[in-house]
Amino acid sequence: MILYKGISHPSLCDVMGHMTTRHYVAMFDDASYHLLYAIFGWSGEHAKTEGTGWADVRHLIEYLDEVAEGDLLEITGNLVKIGTKSITVLYTMHNLGKGTRAATLESTSVFFDLSARLAIPITDEMRVAAMSHLDRGAN
Repeated sequence: MILYKGISHPSLCDVMGHMTTRHYVAMFDDASYHLLYAIFGWSGEHAKTEGTGWADVRHLIEYLDEVAEGDLLEITGNLVKIGTKSITVLYTMHNLGKGTRAATLESTSVFFDLSARLAIPITDEMRVAAMSHLDRGAN
């Protein structure tokens, strides 16, 4: 599913003319919020009303092809694992103009109690919602 569309503006690039690593992470992070909403219906409003959230506990980024100033980018994501308290998602950043995969992020996030500051179990309702999105071929 498409989760993010953006452009590598000059302000996101370093002196060598390519996008800096911190902006890859920001784009992937923005995409993650759209994935959480698409799968679980979770938004920042839940942090306020239910006291729940998500905390990233692991990132593995692979930079596959350079992203330069002005490149049009799109990020897709696939849920690859549902644990007791966590999910693992594979995000792919596509460079639309070049027709290449620019980067991937494998991210593990835990469902989180914002008051206790601890991981909590994914609810049965959430698990059922997630199962239809699980990419069983990605493991």
